[in-house]
Amino acid sequence: MAALAATTGGALSPPAAAEGEAPSGQVEFPTHCAAPQEAGLPPADGPTTARITVDDPAPTVGDTVTVTYQVARTPAVNPIAADLPADVLTPAGRILLGGAQSGEVTVVGAKRNDPVQAGAELPAVTMTGTFTVTGAGGITLAPGGYTLHTSHLLDLDTVCAVTGAPVFERLTASPPPATAGGTPTRANLRSLALGAAYGRPGAEVKVTGAGFAPGAAVTVAGRAGAAETADRVAATADARGAVSAELPVTDRATTAVVAYEGTAWSAQRGSGPAAYTVVAAARTPPGTRTVTAVVEPGALTMTQAGESITLGAVPYGERGAAPGRIGTVTVEDARGGPAGWTLIGKVTDFTGPGGVRIPGASLSWTPACTAAPGSPGRCVAGSAGVVGPQGAVLASAPDGTLAGGTFTIDAAVTLTVPPYTPPGAYRAVLTLTLA
Repeated sequence: MAALAATTGGALSPPAAAEGEAPSGQVEFPTHCAAPQEAGLPPADGPTTARITVDDPAPTVGDTVTVTYQVARTPAVNPIAADLPADVLTPAGRILLGGAQSGEVTVVGAKRNDPVQAGAELPAVTMTGTFTVTGAGGITLAPGGYTLHTSHLLDLDTVCAVTGAPVFERLTASPPPATAGGTPTRANLRSLALGAAYGRPGAEVKVTGAGFAPGAAVTVAGRAGAAETADRVAATADARGAVSAELPVTDRATTAVVAYEGTAWSAQRGSGPAAYTVVAAARTPPGTRTVTAVVEPGALTMTQAGESITLGAVPYGERGAAPGRIGTVTVEDARGGPAGWTLIGKVTDFTGPGGVRIPGASLSWTPACTAAPGSPGRCVAGSAGVVGPQGAVLASAPDGTLAGGTFTIDAAVTLTVPPYTPPGAYRAVLTLTLA
């Protein structure tokens, strides 16, 4: 949790059309400003001179864009019959999104103004906010209504609505890059479990899987190292993407079981390998006895220290980074087979007072991973970067002849806080998934 805030940015390209032109890229559009009832003043109709800018006119889907709404002139007037002192005016407004993405962006500004004489127009204000790009293509931004709150003698709101077709600013969003190792896909959300980890030749092992494409044809097969064995059975994923099959294991070379869509196993379209051992009864000469000891495989488990993460505070009005750590995560792989694992994290948007949101894509991390002494497997920390609702890899262990062990994982996290987000506690949910 952190005290949060939004950023000023660079200008977009000039608008294609405007009802009125103003200097420095500003535009004019008609507005109707309703004075607060307590003021006893008539509404003020007239043009608002404003400008919309963004910090990135060519973002990629998933990026967070900061929008600045600058109102240089408004028809709204001082709502009290006296002079307003400095720093008693707080603005808030909306930016309307269109084109490849719809919705609204809430923008707010600092309580910062020069003194205003009685009856004079209210001064210029600057408001900022952020949104996450969800669609590729042209996105339009149009000025929406805004509210000018004054807090001197009385708390009063002057509400200004846009009454004419506003000028649109535009940006062009690019599709996200091809999936890399740090971005989770359906493939690394697949899972596979065996009903038994060993059996005599010809024994049937119950295989259950999840995370496959609904209705997909799935092959369940034995595996020895990187090659498949003669053990094989076909299955079909149900409407939830779950798979269930009985695999007869007759090939004594089989050391693991895999499941996959398509013609061959791959990390992108398959799950496993899950360790399996063929236990054969050996012939013994007369007068001797066979002594057999079986090492039972365990499970892949995860524990996390603490139930919450508290980030540092950021002063109101400043752009800053709220730092913290996720706390120690311990992964224990006692399966005893060649299969690796992947630990993925996803975070929701941060929600604060009045429903104000900070996008989950504003949270980034720098992971670290250490294998305990004696662990045969190795641990690879995920890439530093954005976590967000789409998720990112925190750590992983590759498939290998030597796998398993105990691994300690942590990550330094940073929430990028835009300036002038209303003060308060902002909360999100970070979910870690081990597969």
